Amino acid sequence: MTLERLHPSLVHHLVNSLGWSELRPLQREAIGPVMDGCDALLLAPTAGGKTEAALFPVLSRMAAEDWSGLSIVYVCPLKALLNNLLPRLETYAGWLGRRVALWHGDVSEARRQAILRDPPDILLTTPESLESMLVSTRVDHAAWFASLRAVVVDEVHAFAGDDRGWHLLCVLERLTRLCGRPLQRLGLSATVGNPEELLGWFQGASDRPSAVVVPPAGGSVTADVQLDHVGSVRNAARVIAALHRGEKRLVFCDSKRLVEELGEALRALGVTVFLSHASLSADERRRSERAFAEARDCVIVSTSTLELGIDVGDLDRVIQINAPASVASFLQRLGRTGRRPGTARNCLLLALTPDDLLACAGLLLLWGRDYVEPVEAPPQPLHIIAQQILALALQEYRIGSGTWREWWNGLDLFGESAEQIADFLVTEGFLDVDGPFWFIGPEAEKRFGRRHFMELLAVFTAAPEFTVLHGRAELGKTDPSLLTASVDGPRLILLAGHTWRVTWVDWKRRRCFVEPYEGDGGRARWVAAGFGGLSFAVAQAMREVLLSADPPVRISRRAVAALADLREENRFTVDPDRTVVMRSDRDELRWWTWAGYRANATLLTTLGELADPSQRPDDLSVRLRSDLRPGDLAAVSERLVLPVVDEKALSGLKFSAALPRHLAIDTLARRLADLSGTAAVLDRPRRFIVG
Repeated sequence: MTLERLHPSLVHHLVNSLGWSELRPLQREAIGPVMDGCDALLLAPTAGGKTEAALFPVLSRMAAEDWSGLSIVYVCPLKALLNNLLPRLETYAGWLGRRVALWHGDVSEARRQAILRDPPDILLTTPESLESMLVSTRVDHAAWFASLRAVVVDEVHAFAGDDRGWHLLCVLERLTRLCGRPLQRLGLSATVGNPEELLGWFQGASDRPSAVVVPPAGGSVTADVQLDHVGSVRNAARVIAALHRGEKRLVFCDSKRLVEELGEALRALGVTVFLSHASLSADERRRSERAFAEARDCVIVSTSTLELGIDVGDLDRVIQINAPASVASFLQRLGRTGRRPGTARNCLLLALTPDDLLACAGLLLLWGRDYVEPVEAPPQPLHIIAQQILALALQEYRIGSGTWREWWNGLDLFGESAEQIADFLVTEGFLDVDGPFWFIGPEAEKRFGRRHFMELLAVFTAAPEFTVLHGRAELGKTDPSLLTASVDGPRLILLAGHTWRVTWVDWKRRRCFVEPYEGDGGRARWVAAGFGGLSFAVAQAMREVLLSADPPVRISRRAVAALADLREENRFTVDPDRTVVMRSDRDELRWWTWAGYRANATLLTTLGELADPSQRPDDLSVRLRSDLRPGDLAAVSERLVLPVVDEKALSGLKFSAALPRHLAIDTLARRLADLSGTAAVLDRPRRFIVG
């Protein structure tokens, strides 16, 4: 092993306690940059040893440079992932006589006070908990973070893809200012399409030396991937129940409702099944994950909660219902298998409908070409600026009206718009003014002040849900529409894979009480967040599948037959060299762009009066005005127009009330837009079939 720079005690335990004869490629390559104090992005597939690649050299730095006090913060996107990592990190730190502590929303107040009295060397936490420490009156944040030297961010690609990433960057800049020194930033990520750009984003305002660390390319990793078309949830359950008996199977679904429905269907077939999704109670999820880890012949059905590396034991199979959201997500899920010597990575994709089959085939076509989406932070996070200004006012009690921007060290986010947002916060009473200082104002107290400003610390909007209780045991949460809809007979809900009868609803406290129900018929529902829809890349790949491209996977006979039917049905909607404008039997003039939801939303507004004004965007086409002539599209302006945003959507943008209305609407419009995809559609020749 090339271990000369690692601490001798750590090397001793790697060899004698873990029995390692060598490090993995990423772990070897990371030693130099991390020990030299560089910021780094460490890239490897699931189970590629990223945690050790960061921790072994940074622990060695800690020992060599005699760091004391709270020196390293290790940030994860999920509390369950932190819980899972704690024993491993305690072992590694313990080899050098160092200590690790855990701090997140489920940690008791007594335990937090004990941690504050006797700080650990490494703290495992979330961005929201970091923010809560900064604003808490019970934490002397200047003293608490005074010794901080390095920050490790696990699953950094998951942060970068949404507003939690912007929030994390802002919090890291405030920590840097508190410490009075640059913090080494180490990001751990699955494979992404744009690692250099991701590292540049992760560094924020820092200009420290940096490195992307990727394991040297080795032999190709074999994967057994199959695609099948099953037609319904019940049929999917029958396939899962019949295949791979005696093995441990992890099934991914991309909605909580589908998790519940499939779980119920599997139980009806006598399968030992466990469920995991964010609306189940933490206790219920832990019970499922623990039982699954200890069992053999069983299935766990999950949303993406089990995608990010939480250990559920040694898996035999991964099964995916319909297409995951991205190729990157598929790679994460595929990587949950093949960890035992002599086993290969595997995944069986089960498509419920023909449209789902086409989406699966398109995504697998991209995967077969080694395509991975670039990770791009959401544009124009102006609402995060408003949140950060208010959080800083809580942290410092008062902030200078001319100096507040210094807390983010010149981060590009805090440009000209930040001044406009700050002025709005003052004008609208979110901030009070006393001479050259600003304080938290009455409007901020009114909107965000409940429960010690907890609403201000999370940057995502949670849908209103009712807590479901069986006696004193919390089962999880459900959408309130299930409790208000008209029903004949008992009101039945589906949760944790079982049907329950609602016995009483406490509307004031948002709680409902249930009892077991013999039989099925329960319903599951949760409101989906975000815009959704297919990406430009996946929609284009689906078009290629219809033009006869097959993904490099095993395809079942019924999937082959269904794809043949899809190609026949869509033979006029695709063309090898052009997009197609076609008049349908209902006299609709439809432009088949195969461009994805965001590009089509942008195209609709760019077309203006040439588009049918009554439609909503979809993934594959836009409806044109029925009297349009072929030459009319040639006049479309090259100046793209941002999509129109329904003002009702502002409720899904956290802190939109703390922004001038035009800035809030513009933020949403830029996030809905796909300007490059729309430009690509407009640049292509068009074929008109209008007879």
